[in-house]
Amino acid sequence: MSSIAIITARGGSKRIPKKNIKEFCGQPIIAYSIKAAMESGVFDEVMVSTDSLQIKEIAERYGAKVPFMRSEATSNDYATTADVIKEVISEYEKLGREFEYGCCIYPTAPFITDKKLEEAMAKLISGDFHSVVPVVRYSFPPQRAFVIEGDSLKYMYPEHMNTRSQDLEPIYHDCGQFYCFDVQAFLKSGKIVGSKASAIIMSELQVQDIDNEIDWKMAELKYRLNNQGE
Repeated sequence: MSSIAIITARGGSKRIPKKNIKEFCGQPIIAYSIKAAMESGVFDEVMVSTDSLQIKEIAERYGAKVPFMRSEATSNDYATTADVIKEVISEYEKLGREFEYGCCIYPTAPFITDKKLEEAMAKLISGDFHSVVPVVRYSFPPQRAFVIEGDSLKYMYPEHMNTRSQDLEPIYHDCGQFYCFDVQAFLKSGKIVGSKASAIIMSELQVQDIDNEIDWKMAELKYRLNNQGE
């Protein structure tokens, strides 16, 4: 059963310049994704999909392969992750290589570990799933959310205004780190997370969206807390 890790790292980044290769706790942030994928031992190929020669050079320095450059069509602001994965699978087919399983890994996810990738891929392969995604529980129950209409504050779900938090069903959201998937199921549906999906649960200390400089500092703080003593 062959598998590929696809690290998606285009060159354009408006909110944080050169975000995918910006130094994070001592090394380019993409290096963490590459190292986790390689050290997991569950992938036959670890590659980076990029349109940037600078990212290509850094990716190869850390051991990833860049057998082709990303096309202009999948490098703009409107291309989806699914578009990028389809292109990668197609380009490998032209090279005579096919994979049964894939894992799309984002380049700005320093909390990914080899163990988490092993766990997710094992669950995908041994279970009856088409995809496995890391998720984290909402720190505050969404069922108790407010909305503002005009200048009025109202409960979005008034039926839960007096429900105890511990009695509400836990709700989770995507960590935005990686997606393990069955290649044929993905090609058929076009969806990375389809109807037959499962999850591995992450802690809040292992998750951080990185969209601005404050997020970046928070991520570095969490990373150092997670790796104290190493």
